[in-house]
Amino acid sequence: MLEVFKLPDLGEGLTESELLSWKVAIGDTVHLNQVIAEVETAKAVVELPSPYEGVVADLLAEPGQTVPVGDPIVSFQTALEHDDAAPVPNAASGGAVVEEEEERRQPTLVGYGAEVAQKGRPQRRARAAVGAAVGAVDSAPQAGGVVVLEKPRETGTERPRSTPPVRKFARDSGVNLELVTGTGPAGLITREDVEAFLKSAAAPENATRVAPIVSDREMRTPIKGVRKATAAAMVSSAFTAPHVTEFLTVDVTKTMKLIRALKEKDFAGLRLGPLTVVAKIVAAALVRHPELNSRWDEAAGEIVVPNYVNLGLAAATPRGLMVPNIKDAHRLSLREMSGAIDDLVSTARDGKSSPEQLTHGTFTITNVGVFGVDAGTPIINPGEAAILAMGQVRQQPWAHKGKIKLRDVMVLSLSFDHRLVDGEQGSKFLSEIGAVLEDPARFLSLA
Repeated sequence: MLEVFKLPDLGEGLTESELLSWKVAIGDTVHLNQVIAEVETAKAVVELPSPYEGVVADLLAEPGQTVPVGDPIVSFQTALEHDDAAPVPNAASGGAVVEEEEERRQPTLVGYGAEVAQKGRPQRRARAAVGAAVGAVDSAPQAGGVVVLEKPRETGTERPRSTPPVRKFARDSGVNLELVTGTGPAGLITREDVEAFLKSAAAPENATRVAPIVSDREMRTPIKGVRKATAAAMVSSAFTAPHVTEFLTVDVTKTMKLIRALKEKDFAGLRLGPLTVVAKIVAAALVRHPELNSRWDEAAGEIVVPNYVNLGLAAATPRGLMVPNIKDAHRLSLREMSGAIDDLVSTARDGKSSPEQLTHGTFTITNVGVFGVDAGTPIINPGEAAILAMGQVRQQPWAHKGKIKLRDVMVLSLSFDHRLVDGEQGSKFLSEIGAVLEDPARFLSLA
């Protein structure tokens, strides 16, 4: 029996993935859950396990190809018996027999698709006397990675039929296959059809190059993957959430002394720095200031206040900016927080963050101090109420006990959504974080 595996939904809100590499070849025997391919979404690099056991019959996508969710990527010859209707030939696969699967549910892949289980359900409270909500920014279509050429397909229409090499050639040439008339069997689009379209009068209006172009004076790179997703998210956040940013300069001398003391004893060999301590303080403070941990549900007309803290950490990686989050961070001790941050950052930099780690965050910390920056105006991660930026710890002259001394000083920058957080609430939250950093031994539980 020929079974076709379609690209599954690998995470919340994702519509496509780029196939990076195949781990199998035609004719290989594969086992259930064996890794068969590596794909890159807008959020993570993910290994795809096989939902079938059998022999690889055909690879329906090529490395480098952007595949929409739900499109076939590989077929398997299995020994399974079904009572389904007789299979039908598919001209796009060269006459191979492909079983109709529109009504059949795809197997659930471990770690994909299922919503993250949270401890406790979010609490909802109605929003009273709020001004007119800011309109949401429409998302541009992303199919095929060529935003400028795409147009929405009508419900029920078929995807243009062509072979993987032709789709790749069209994508590299910036051609939307929906605008091309196929002259092959059953309307199959051939390479010659794409070349003819490029030469036609319509080509300048409907096609644009997306492959990298390097000249003596500039380089052009396609906007895709993490960079594309980050840009869309930041633009949406900036135009949807009314940002307010507050700054607080804090004497963190005692915090730095505490960090040095702990490194020599209980935390020897562990990741422990200002970020770990700030993360611990923030996670605890969000329980007392739930407005900073809320989200705006436009569709329901409600403000949602989770009773958990999923703490996001903005991480600079070779693939771009990523924000994985620590689930239930408010439950962690300082030692546990240290280990969680170490694992999260290492995984993100290796490009192995899972969709689960990159979704359902409730608050974000970004440490711009590691780049030698003092302060900034961070943009709120979409779906969250606020973000805290940590500046570099610098020695500066500071008034201390009636005298001017050199002290360790840090600037905290808090951006928050003014629909969700009032100035008083944001100010109190920021002041509390600063007070604990000035005297951590009085407030911080290290159990």
